[in-house]
Amino acid sequence: MLKASATIIALAIGAQGVFAQPQHGIAMYGDPALPPDFVSLPYANPDAPKGGQIVTAEVGSFDSLNPFIRKGSVPWQLRFFLGESFMGRSLDEPFSLYGVLAESIETGPNREWVEFTLREEARFSDGSPVTIEDVLWSYETLGTVGHPRYLGFWAKVDSLEQTGDRSVRFTFNVEDRELALLAGLRPILKKDQWEGVDFAESTTEIVPITSSPYVIDDFDPGRFVSLRRNPDYWGADVPFRVGTNNLDEVRLEFFGDETAAFEAFKVGEVNATREFNVVRWDTRYNFPAIQDGEIVKEVIEHQRPSGMTGFAMNTRRAHLADWRVRDALIHAFNFEFINETMTGSAQPRITSYWSNSPLGMDSDPATGRVAEFLEPFAADLIPGTIEGYALPVSDGSERNRAGSAAAFEMFEAAGWTIQDGAMRDADGNDFALEILLDQGATEMQSIIDLYMESLARIGITPVMTVADSAQFKERTDAFDFDMVYYRRGLSLSPGNEQYNYYGTERANEVGGRNLMGVQSAAADAMIGRLLTSESQDDFLAAVKALDRVLTAGRYVIPIYQWNISRIAQAKELQHPDYVPIFGDWPGWQPDVWWYEQ
Repeated sequence: MLKASATIIALAIGAQGVFAQPQHGIAMYGDPALPPDFVSLPYANPDAPKGGQIVTAEVGSFDSLNPFIRKGSVPWQLRFFLGESFMGRSLDEPFSLYGVLAESIETGPNREWVEFTLREEARFSDGSPVTIEDVLWSYETLGTVGHPRYLGFWAKVDSLEQTGDRSVRFTFNVEDRELALLAGLRPILKKDQWEGVDFAESTTEIVPITSSPYVIDDFDPGRFVSLRRNPDYWGADVPFRVGTNNLDEVRLEFFGDETAAFEAFKVGEVNATREFNVVRWDTRYNFPAIQDGEIVKEVIEHQRPSGMTGFAMNTRRAHLADWRVRDALIHAFNFEFINETMTGSAQPRITSYWSNSPLGMDSDPATGRVAEFLEPFAADLIPGTIEGYALPVSDGSERNRAGSAAAFEMFEAAGWTIQDGAMRDADGNDFALEILLDQGATEMQSIIDLYMESLARIGITPVMTVADSAQFKERTDAFDFDMVYYRRGLSLSPGNEQYNYYGTERANEVGGRNLMGVQSAAADAMIGRLLTSESQDDFLAAVKALDRVLTAGRYVIPIYQWNISRIAQAKELQHPDYVPIFGDWPGWQPDVWWYEQ
């Protein structure tokens, strides 16, 4: 059943709103940068040759090829390779979309509805046409039994109606400027392929048929996936696609850990990699292929926010629900010593969720619109949110005496004291802390080894549990951890996905992305504000306020950030000189790269 009035498809051919005008693209604010007659994206080479391959090393495993559902462990890249949608996002603008499957987009005066017209030539990889029936089925299926990332949008759709032979209209039930854009970014799948099949079940027996430039050509569960460029791809001449998807094969090779992945790169089994370990970059990229010029090294700067990388604390656990305990654990984390040990102090620390960008908070007291937005929640906000907050900085010594002293103080304030050399509560119960890591994250294991030494100095004996990919996903889906390695990439255009990451309603949703269990009325309100802001100033203030709520909430112990991409690849792999705003890996590569002998 389709939603509301869409139960019966309304054929309202020619019924256009007074304010509606078909457009080639849409931006969150203002107009998209590229004109209707643009030839290609500014960071693509329309003359790039076709051919060759890129082979990357992935740490972990997989047991499913359906990236659109909750179940199973799926190569994360498949969601982007197999998910052709109405619109495509430019990597050179904060949030602008241009037509792919859609030849045009129209919106109501307040974006209370959006309408897309499907390109007549759009085809699936099996040659069959993409139809409005496929569109209606895809949105309803993803919105009801698909991955949680799709559910929030569907809940805000009041009706979905066919309005012409090739057009469909979404009408929304809430005020939210971003919904018109999100509607253009959902994957459209082939309905007939899933007849008589449980879409929500994880499997490698069904390879999704899509209208994307690549198709899955071959795979071996847990070992590799090979995606081949479809020579009959229908959209090669669509401006958004010109100069992109140039490589004949994108191959993902899977390895048990980072060491095995690096060795595969050294011997040529893999021909492109992004290096996160600066010490390895400086000391171990001297093998013969580099010395002979077969492999080239590059450092590429990007302008995207740092996002949050570190160790998330599960506030669903009673002893971690107290912000003072989380503050104590942050003080015990001797970042300066760990950073020197791991990177030679080459990597700056993440200071907030949107650091390294204009959206990031500062550590001073809140002022102006930021303070105004937060003030109604002042009584319930964690100290530092309005007054100003910055992460503790140690003297860099291994003992970190000041940090340990601050940790003792905060633990005592929360009712935990040292008893017979151990951190215990008033009833004599030991402070329990299990830290869950994925077995492929060897660098994180080294960091936790150092952290465990610091915790031992304050009477805490943590347990580090290293799980394989399947177990790690199963446990994180069920929020079965005290502390866990956490990585959340964020953009310059935060929107509805923030509810998934930090919204109260998603805090206890199994398989959800709010790993910390954030339940904050202030966070919910700031997300709502950034979605309904009618000016850039209010939008900016809302994001800065949200950043304060999250950062001062002490939900994550941040580690270092990667504001540059250190990449190494076969000399045949080329890319344009112009690097877009979001020109780091992944995203920019391999979309606009090409292979040239």
